Amino acid sequence: MHVAITGASAGIGAALAREFGTSGNVVTLVARRHALLEELANGLGTRTHVVAADLSDTARCTEWIGGAEAALGPIDVLINNAGATMVRRFVDVDLGEAERMLRLDLINPLRLTRAVLPGMIARGSGTIVDVCSIAAFAALLGTTYYASAKAGLAAASEVLRGELRGTGVHVVTVYPGPIRTAMSTQAFDSFEDHWTKRLAVEAAPEKLAEKIRRAVERRRRRVVFPGGYTLVRRIPNATRWLLDHFTPPVRRA
Repeated sequence: MHVAITGASAGIGAALAREFGTSGNVVTLVARRHALLEELANGLGTRTHVVAADLSDTARCTEWIGGAEAALGPIDVLINNAGATMVRRFVDVDLGEAERMLRLDLINPLRLTRAVLPGMIARGSGTIVDVCSIAAFAALLGTTYYASAKAGLAAASEVLRGELRGTGVHVVTVYPGPIRTAMSTQAFDSFEDHWTKRLAVEAAPEKLAEKIRRAVERRRRRVVFPGGYTLVRRIPNATRWLLDHFTPPVRRA
């Protein structure tokens, strides 16, 4: 399969590249940092196509697709993984920065999906993977824009799966909890020191990547990881009460 991974230079994206790249697939790696992508590609032991691109640029976010398909063939699996986080009091948010994040986390993944979907439907096969967040249903205080983006992407992903029933194209919606990445560290550092921070256990990105690969291969509808967050998803009112009362204070700008 030709697997295209956005946000592939680090964290979950790099783990996905290793997981799919060492499982007999060819991979396209898309992110801003070209040197990191090249280093990653050189260690995969499979055919790769590397693209340095700013995926927050709505006008140009799909330009890499033609070159990737010319290099490695039609995209069989698109993994919308690129994203950024923001933990800040709503009144302290810089609107330009927030709207850039909305483009990166929500608007442009939908554009990428829209760009590859007609080809997948015509071939009668393909998979879209949307890496969302448990923030879609259990958002911490201080994540107004981030939660909005991830909830929007998750809703679109779940709806699209139903729309594509019978076409041969599948959609996997991924809801990660805290994952051991630089982005997660940045998010936790945005909160003041508080006893509740010690309750968060960060899971390994490699384990999440393995679960995503299996979900693609077995056509599962969603991945919630760590699995304990499945319960959180099923009790939204209790979850909201707990988060409203026990989220650590956000550091002031």
